Amino acid sequence: MTPREVFTRLIDGISARRWPELADLYAEDAVVDMPFAIPQPRRLHGRETVRTHFAAAARGPLRFEVHNVVVHETADPEVIIAEFDYHGRVAPTGRKFTAANVQVLRVREGRIVASRDYHNHAAIAAALTA
Repeated sequence: MTPREVFTRLIDGISARRWPELADLYAEDAVVDMPFAIPQPRRLHGRETVRTHFAAAARGPLRFEVHNVVVHETADPEVIIAEFDYHGRVAPTGRKFTAANVQVLRVREGRIVASRDYHNHAAIAAALTA
């Protein structure tokens, strides 16, 4: 799969809440950086850590739909930059929110080997605490 195809599977899976299968899009030794995570930046090392992260999301109250996707190809055929919005909802309260996102993905042999995820964690946290 191309980087764009992998990214499309990722966001389609997030919108459809197919959390258990998403970790399989990542390489065994993948590194995911989330510099804007709250309360502090996070780094996930390896597919199994990513799997644990997605399992927590599956148990959580958030529902996401991905909108306004723009994918930028780069000079490096392994790297894409994706911009998109989450139109989210906190299931127990029905509270809605929008969060902007940028992801820089490096995909090798059909798997994400590195990702820098710039999600608007502040908007998500505000929706959860309001």
